[in-house]
Amino acid sequence: MALNVFAMQANNSTTKYSTAGIRFAFATVALDAAGIGIILPVMPELLMSLGMGQISEAALWGGVMATVYALMQFLFAPLLGNLSDRYGRRPVMLISLAAMAIDYAVLSFAGGLWVLVIGRTIAGICGATHATASAYIADVSSNAERAKRFGQLGAVFGLGFVFGPALGGLVGEWHVRAPFMLAAVLAAANFVFGYFYLPESLPVEKRRTFEPSRANPFRAILRALKLPAINTLLFGYVLFALGNHVYPVIWSYWGKAAFDWSATTIGLTIAAYGIAMAISQGLIMHRVIARFGEANTVLIGLVTGSLGAFLFGFVNATWMVFCLLPLAALSELALPALTAVMANRVSDTEQGELQGILTSLMAVTNIISPAIYTAIFYSFTASDATLDLPGAPFILAAVLVVLVVPVIWHSLHGRHN
Repeated sequence: MALNVFAMQANNSTTKYSTAGIRFAFATVALDAAGIGIILPVMPELLMSLGMGQISEAALWGGVMATVYALMQFLFAPLLGNLSDRYGRRPVMLISLAAMAIDYAVLSFAGGLWVLVIGRTIAGICGATHATASAYIADVSSNAERAKRFGQLGAVFGLGFVFGPALGGLVGEWHVRAPFMLAAVLAAANFVFGYFYLPESLPVEKRRTFEPSRANPFRAILRALKLPAINTLLFGYVLFALGNHVYPVIWSYWGKAAFDWSATTIGLTIAAYGIAMAISQGLIMHRVIARFGEANTVLIGLVTGSLGAFLFGFVNATWMVFCLLPLAALSELALPALTAVMANRVSDTEQGELQGILTSLMAVTNIISPAIYTAIFYSFTASDATLDLPGAPFILAAVLVVLVVPVIWHSLHGRHN
């Protein structure tokens, strides 16, 4: 079986974790983010070259592919998470990287829209690298280290998403398909590095039998929601993620409607947020945890996140936006700390399953958030709108995050089994 083939290399390192393993997990997540971002600058031109007559039509199909990708992640992340609990993290990560490299290579030669849709479907199915990398970090970290390392994982994701679009824009000037080729090369290079240097993090004695029922995303989530130790935290996780998705969904349109931003300004503000996010998770987070603890770090992220989103709803100048970005980026403290709390409440044999469930829940919010926020944005910016308020989606997001605070407080400071 392919999983066992990839598990053979470096299997004698199951109890001896080198820094190469952690670096590989970080590099994998950074490449995940860069691979997503690297193709964004050329997607409009590529879609129009495949027959989309107008930019609005290209945007529609771009949204379809984003939804398909998120849907596949929802359906298959628990399966891959459970497979990593059975066969180890190493084979699942390596097979996912190999599939990503092949997928990007095929997409670089796509001659029709249907090839792009199938390609993004496959990418969503095999996009387990982030969840499995998180499980790997949970394996090799003590309870006290997990929040810090999840924060660092989020930081490298943010940096990858900052530099990915910039790199994609540069190579896209040479050829519209060049970013896909580059993404394929990066994924293949990471696969080769992992094949030779990645030690397995899950010892054989901590693996469990694969149960198909636990790989069903609906059953897996329902089962998790019945666990007193994490069910309330999962509910809060979904609400917060839904609130925080307002930024990628509406930012560009809001900037254009509220301030008439150019593409360059939009790119600069996105890059500024990514850098602030990396600083929050990579440099500030472990200090906040050391001072206030994981539970209070989650609450600090929620409070700053709700305040930042609320203020974005009413700002009326670009300089105010840049002033608010550091405050809004502090919201990124919440999810890594919350993930660490949940990882500490499940057994070592369930880390892959937990990360798969979290990935599925995140995919659900990726599917429904565009419909919610774009509808709100349209209602408050249309020519016949009763109230012209482009920032209305941010106000809704602030309300959602505020609702999380009492939910999380009860679970973090109450008793759990």
